Amino acid sequence: MSTDVLTVRDLEVDFDGAPAVRGVSFSLARGEVLGLVGESGSGKSATALAMLGLLPSNATVRGSVRLGPAELVGASDRELSAVRGSRIGMVFQDPLSAFTPVYRIGDQIAEAVRAHQDVSRERARARAVELLDLVGIPEPSVRASAFPHEFSGGMRQRAMIAMAMANDPDVLLADEPTTALDVTIQAQVLDVLRTAQRETGAAMVLVSHDLGVIAGVADRVAVMYAGRMVETGPVDALFAAPAMPYTMGLIGAVPRLDRAGSALVPIPGSPPAAGAALPGCAFAPRCPLAEDRCTEAVPQLRTVLGLDESARDKNQPLMGVPPWPLRPWGSLRSGGPGAEPLGGVGHLAACVKAGEIAKQGLGVLDVYPVPQIPELAQRAVGEPVLKVDGLVKTFPVLKGGAFKRRVGTVHAVDGVDLAIRAGETLALVGESGSGKSTTLFELLSLERPEGGGIELFGKASAGLGKAERRALRGQVQIVFQDPMASLDPRMPVGDIIAEPLRAQGADRASAARRIPGLLEQVGLDPAAADRFPHEFSGGQRQRIGIARALSVEPKLLVLDEPVSALDVSVQAGVLNLLRRLKSELGLAYLFVSHDLSVVRHIADRVSVVYLGRTVEAGTVEDVFERPRHPYTQALLSAVPVPDPARERERRRGRILLAGDPPSPTRRYEGCRFRGRCPVYADLEPEQQKRCAAEDPQPTAHAADHVAACHFPRVREVV
Repeated sequence: MSTDVLTVRDLEVDFDGAPAVRGVSFSLARGEVLGLVGESGSGKSATALAMLGLLPSNATVRGSVRLGPAELVGASDRELSAVRGSRIGMVFQDPLSAFTPVYRIGDQIAEAVRAHQDVSRERARARAVELLDLVGIPEPSVRASAFPHEFSGGMRQRAMIAMAMANDPDVLLADEPTTALDVTIQAQVLDVLRTAQRETGAAMVLVSHDLGVIAGVADRVAVMYAGRMVETGPVDALFAAPAMPYTMGLIGAVPRLDRAGSALVPIPGSPPAAGAALPGCAFAPRCPLAEDRCTEAVPQLRTVLGLDESARDKNQPLMGVPPWPLRPWGSLRSGGPGAEPLGGVGHLAACVKAGEIAKQGLGVLDVYPVPQIPELAQRAVGEPVLKVDGLVKTFPVLKGGAFKRRVGTVHAVDGVDLAIRAGETLALVGESGSGKSTTLFELLSLERPEGGGIELFGKASAGLGKAERRALRGQVQIVFQDPMASLDPRMPVGDIIAEPLRAQGADRASAARRIPGLLEQVGLDPAAADRFPHEFSGGQRQRIGIARALSVEPKLLVLDEPVSALDVSVQAGVLNLLRRLKSELGLAYLFVSHDLSVVRHIADRVSVVYLGRTVEAGTVEDVFERPRHPYTQALLSAVPVPDPARERERRRGRILLAGDPPSPTRRYEGCRFRGRCPVYADLEPEQQKRCAAEDPQPTAHAADHVAACHFPRVREVV
């Protein structure tokens, strides 16, 4: 008898007749975690939402979704309402939209309890407080009376998980539960998800684009592309020896915290448009191994055999774990000799070349051409192109309608120090609200700072005249986070790129002559200059933004989260482009990012900020391999690595910070990190008094490595 709690067979989803999910099948045993991964538009979220009948009215669902013996596809709304929140709990991507804004958090969780259990209001309320305590909400009895907008993003997601586990469900569906969260809050939420699963014994479907998250949480992985499942298997087997070129490309495109930056693997092209007719393998137009038979028929999932003994070492240098041992994974759950497995614990791939890939032990570098990026001979020395000392910026907190009055101050930046030399990349990292973006705006304004000093190319911003300021603007350019929002949708790309040139006084003809070369420089076809931004993919739009910034031949490029909105496969191409441009043009980069794996890949030096102040700075090697400040150590330990064995090892030493960053509207005596600091709790009383009374100043620990901590301790976390 089957022990599966959830069985999905031949699931198909169409939106207005356009296929989004094309025949997905899998099953889940109690307590098992299945990770669904793939690029945007691959059908991950549509698959998860279809199981609960939560798709919009223009969606058509076919196939079978069985929760135990109960069939959910075609069930009435009354039948589905009895399942939602009771036997299947849902954790949505955006908890702020999922909660009702006019009801208190505790009341909403209690409502979920009473909808499926015959209990009193008092008992339901007590259960809500108990659940909030279980997921790590401080002062749960008080916080239960708060409204959703009074919770931080991480607290809202924890409350959403509490609601999902309120009725001890059989299955948890988590749809991108850590997207848009800081890495420290992400670690907290993943820990809460593990707690929820442990307490309920539920199976879980985890939808994520983050392969590191999947590697650390999932038991099995299903890789989706263009609505189909193209590879599935045990997490260790799939990461160690992927047999589908698409999976290999995804893994090779991920920058890793535990590896310094060689070139990443960009997957060429873009995913097919939603609803497009796909004869044969949908990945064939982008696949380096494609041949004629790939387009003849849609490949089905087939068992992947283990590696030949002679080819066993080929994946090890790239994957970081020993290749999976020689054995036919599908045979563990097949329907008999020669039968195809049904998608349980077997390793299967939908690729006509899968057997050849597995037999020869081909790794990512054997399949994908990786660009060779020349490095600068040596880092430039001498005067920095940018120097910031003790930067301060505050904003007023106003109250009132027609007559506003100041009732407080936001200390957004309160002592940031930076130095960038020509030809190097300095990364500015920290949690949301740490002052990174405000620092950028202060630099780019070229005005006198409220406090501290800014020096660009040897000139202090405080004493610049109008002409000098205009000349400096051409030497400092920015690439924004959202390429679609930063490009004027009414202008053709050629005019967008020429705009900075015209602003600097270039005539229309000379600006037009520069456009083809700039497009070629960022890897785009010069013929695309007459097209509009909406006609390009996200990665191409970001390349256009880079071309626009390069048009005036700047010396310093400010990059504000330039790859955070891109799929990992597209992100790899943009990061490779940025490294190549720096090498060819000798540019200096100020790179703002919350993704420390990306920082490890692209940066030369790192500056870590917390609550508006620099707490550690140094070379990438020093900061990542020998971090001194407890905050830096917590950031690094929270970053997941796309390697299941390594993730299990790192999880044992992970540093989970308590709570969220404190409010920047308060002034803090002493060390502002001590309320969350894991070192502070272990100090002697006299040492704690010093942390509470004395603000730590940056102290040198190496030639170019400083940390602002009274009691720094070296801890290896990468």
